[in-house]
Amino acid sequence: MITNDDMDLVFHALAHQTRRRILDLVRDKPGQSVGELAKAFDVSRIAIMNHLKVLEEASLLVSQKDGRSRRLYLNAMPIQAIHERWIDGFSAYWADRLSFIKQAAEHVARTNTVPKEDGEHD
Repeated sequence: MITNDDMDLVFHALAHQTRRRILDLVRDKPGQSVGELAKAFDVSRIAIMNHLKVLEEASLLVSQKDGRSRRLYLNAMPIQAIHERWIDGFSAYWADRLSFIKQAAEHVARTNTVPKEDGEHD
């Protein structure tokens, strides 16, 4: 189960467009080296290293030493954990609400009266 602190790290990491771009590039080409990745950006290698550190702290990137270079791999599990814990809950709520709206609209179309929601009284 992902903790609130873990979610904060992930959301912080995803808040910067350069880090999101890094994740896209690593997803599209797993195992690329840091140097190879850095060539895709018009910033210093140190700036890229700082972004990589944030992504690794959020467990969104995994690096593996390969001789003198590091190979980068995407770890999408933290995003999936947020989806399961947080987004699925909102989705279930809105699916329920939309179902009620659909039923109410169908009822109005049939009878010209709006049904009362569970727990509502006159």
